[in-house]
Amino acid sequence: MRRTLAVLMVAVTSMVALAFLVPLALIVKETAQTRALAGAERQASALVPVLALTTRSDDLGHAMARTEAGRRGLLAVHVKGGATQGTSRAPAAEVARAARETRASTVELDGGYVLLRPVALDEDRGAVIEVFVPAADLNRGVVTSWAVLTGVAVALVLGSVLVGDRLGARVVRSARRLGTAATALGAGDLSERVYPDGPPELKAAATAFNAMANRVTQLVAAERELAADLSHRLRTPLTALKLSLDQLGPQAEPGRQALARLEGEVDTIIAAARRPSRAARSCDAAEVLRERLTFWSALAEDQRRPWELVGATLPVRVPVPAGELTAVVDALLGNVFRHTAEGTAFGVTLHEGQDTVGILIADAGPGIADPDSAMERGSSGSGSTGLGLDIARRLAESTGGRLRLDRSSMGGAQVQVWLRTEIAAKSALKDT
Repeated sequence: MRRTLAVLMVAVTSMVALAFLVPLALIVKETAQTRALAGAERQASALVPVLALTTRSDDLGHAMARTEAGRRGLLAVHVKGGATQGTSRAPAAEVARAARETRASTVELDGGYVLLRPVALDEDRGAVIEVFVPAADLNRGVVTSWAVLTGVAVALVLGSVLVGDRLGARVVRSARRLGTAATALGAGDLSERVYPDGPPELKAAATAFNAMANRVTQLVAAERELAADLSHRLRTPLTALKLSLDQLGPQAEPGRQALARLEGEVDTIIAAARRPSRAARSCDAAEVLRERLTFWSALAEDQRRPWELVGATLPVRVPVPAGELTAVVDALLGNVFRHTAEGTAFGVTLHEGQDTVGILIADAGPGIADPDSAMERGSSGSGSTGLGLDIARRLAESTGGRLRLDRSSMGGAQVQVWLRTEIAAKSALKDT
């Protein structure tokens, strides 16, 4: 856009400058010629009083020497019936015609013009004053004037280009800012807003964009609250139903399997509802773990499960949204409750390294028989859908980290979610 505006300003200003400067240049040249011929007329008129008094050669030579044209050898006097005084350049026929017509005339010659001024004397005598005007005198100052006019035209064009470029830069800057904000909002950054700037149309577009972003943020917040409320409402009756099925014995195995599938679907719905929210691209992992362990502690107390949280006393920033990290923690802790017997202990450890942060969820259950196969198929075994491992793996890999399955010091499984920190994650993205 800036290039187009610059070309447009050059074209428009050039046409306007040419429309004015070409006639002005011709007027300057014509004015210079008129000025030179007028000067020749004045010098010829200066000899008229002398011719009225005398036509003697000595007197005429002395009078001619006192004029500029005479000193430069550009002046001649033709006296009827007498000799020509000075250097003559005009053809004799033109001189005779000027004497007959008794009016001043100009004759174009090679290298300039000749002014012929007839003078009537007494006793039927006459004279013709000849003044030669060289081409250099005719064009004196024209080149300088044309150079000044050309400089003015160039300055006008450059000034118009500069003004057009500044106006274009303002429009382009506002448009780019709006496009960048739209891209960020589309990528999930709901905090992105645009300061209205530029032409009125772009200001109106920026205002509309901000209103749209505010509305989207409100809708996403309402969706997150609905998802959180849904999780609280569904987990308690599902847990109660599972406990009731456990008391029925082996004949309730199909019901327990159906309940496990239902719990998996509920987790899928909750994770899907939380995943689009990217209002904040970083969070405090320690705060998220403390919040989620407080939530799960009620169920752990009902099932008499010992648990502990290690390393979550101080803030630990990780480059992932709080909602996504919450979904991962809930999914992995849900796996512990689903696939280990009541009374089985579990622990969560937050480890902060130099460029990584690790969230380790361990239990004292039977563990995972084949961790490698579980990683490949995205399932932790024991009838699990693999949702928790898949969510955790995608979150870890989004930061340049990884997911590991290992045996815990408690004797059961240990799921390790390693997240790259913000600086390390940015470096990894640059490298890719």
